[in-house]
Amino acid sequence: MGTGSKILIGILIFAVIIGGIFISGYNSLVRYDESIKAAWSQVENVMQRRNDLIPNLVNSVKGYAKHEKEIFENVANARAALLGAKTIDEKVKATTALDSALGRLLAIAENYPQLQASKNFQALMDELSGSENRISVERRRYNEIVQNYNITVRKFPTNIIASMFGFKEKQVYFKAEEKAKEVPQVKF
Repeated sequence: MGTGSKILIGILIFAVIIGGIFISGYNSLVRYDESIKAAWSQVENVMQRRNDLIPNLVNSVKGYAKHEKEIFENVANARAALLGAKTIDEKVKATTALDSALGRLLAIAENYPQLQASKNFQALMDELSGSENRISVERRRYNEIVQNYNITVRKFPTNIIASMFGFKEKQVYFKAEEKAKEVPQVKF
């Protein structure tokens, strides 16, 4: 085998290796992008489950707390904002507002012992608690997938492939509210 043949074989091997790296990097970005979409879809799925429970919960509490009109309006407005949100960022913000409004609704419910004793209310609370747990799990999964995707988009050599095909870092993560970072005041 001549020197020219060896050089040609070397160039071909190098091209195959570079092509393999390129294809592998592109496929990895596509896989993560689709995983993010699927994870977000699952977050929306469990949030919809919670949204379906909210009217029943509000109606249960309304029967006992008729003078708490502002709380009910806040829950309804937050729920409407979530249903009307178009982008992931808008949905994350609307979900945060809904979480806050539900927290206030549940705090009001604690003031009504008859409501606490209601089997219907307790069943709704169990369902809501289960939904909140599912939402928490799905948010964590979504954040992990977004983090892995962002790492891949920024790593060499996939950062070159990402820039060639328009893959950009995702900026939307679920985060704790600023109020959640404060130390709670316990008073006896």
